[in-house]
Amino acid sequence: KQENQVVNLYPDITYQQFLGFGAAMTEASAYAYSLLPENKKKEFINDYFSLINYSLCRISIGSCDFSLDTYSYAKKHDLSDFNIERDKKYIIPFIQDALKVNPNLRFLASPWSPPGFMKNTKMACLGGKLSDKYKQTYADYIVKFIKSYKELGINVDYITVQNETNAIQVWESCLFNADEEAAFVSEYLYPTFQQNNIDTKIIVYDHNKEKLFNRALAEFNKPDSKESIAGIAFHWYSGNHFENISLCRQTFPDKLLFHTEGCFGFTPDNSFPNAYAHDITEDLNSGVNGYMDWNILLDSKGGPNHKKNYCNSPVHLNVENTDYIKSLAFYYIGHYSKFIQPGSYRIAYSKYIADITMTAFKNPDNSIVVVMANRENYNIDFNLCMRDFMFKDTLEAQSIISYVIKPIEN
Repeated sequence: KQENQVVNLYPDITYQQFLGFGAAMTEASAYAYSLLPENKKKEFINDYFSLINYSLCRISIGSCDFSLDTYSYAKKHDLSDFNIERDKKYIIPFIQDALKVNPNLRFLASPWSPPGFMKNTKMACLGGKLSDKYKQTYADYIVKFIKSYKELGINVDYITVQNETNAIQVWESCLFNADEEAAFVSEYLYPTFQQNNIDTKIIVYDHNKEKLFNRALAEFNKPDSKESIAGIAFHWYSGNHFENISLCRQTFPDKLLFHTEGCFGFTPDNSFPNAYAHDITEDLNSGVNGYMDWNILLDSKGGPNHKKNYCNSPVHLNVENTDYIKSLAFYYIGHYSKFIQPGSYRIAYSKYIADITMTAFKNPDNSIVVVMANRENYNIDFNLCMRDFMFKDTLEAQSIISYVIKPIEN
């Protein structure tokens, strides 16, 4: 009969299915991982892929800013020299170690640029566009990448057409407007996937949220997009715009929505965990199907990065490269990723006060997960209620907490 300070859960009202949490396994991350002693490598893999249960990770097709330098898999225009030997040095062993702990790990792959010879600028960095005469070659190039990884036991489940489609960067970058991207998918990439029996799902945009809904309208409403484009991806760098995610979910309920990147510039104090809690919670509540952080591991300087675009990561190497340091952000993310299982469904709730940041999910085993954060400087008392269940607790100032309500066994 409690009426005050109530947080209600409604497990019979469900929304989108959630596929998992994860981060990017860049060459920079893989290189940093390679520097660790063998016993620390095992601890690191266990921390991410068992302790906090990462299940969805991003990899780059060719180089990105968080690579040791710029590279592609082919230089000859007929792709006769195509090979992924570069990735076998750091990235592939890193992924294979993760798969040993979580063999169900899913991967989303993103190119930062086509090989330079395929672009109108003839270089991978500083923007430019994919040349018309190389569109089929580029589709073949992506298929070769997917097949090469598949031969090593790594299935690429999803692919974005281009990282940050609207950005001209000093590192690897390439521009695709909505019409260009949708046409490349429907006329080249998707048919090439079909011809090669590739079941990788194609995701578009992969840039900031402020243009997310407009981009979805422009691409999803194309005649061929219902079949060829599986979803849309986005980053957090231009602000919240959670309403754009909700609009995409409401307007295109059959499309996947992936948060594929978010990080902070390199700051030694690691004072950003609350921002993760805010963004993850509101993305989930707005309808995302998967949430990926940026680099899973970096060195003590926030790199390596071949364009000196250093940034933070939830985990860094120590200065001597003999161990790794988990920031508070690692544990904040873990409050979501450890308990919200792949295949879960978001459920409805109501809360008595806006100062509580929260989300709730029903797992495949019918357990209910509630994650609550308090970004304020004062404690918040509450009564968590679900049907006949009630639990009284206090959410302390500047804290996060997770609850798992297990089903009653007969």
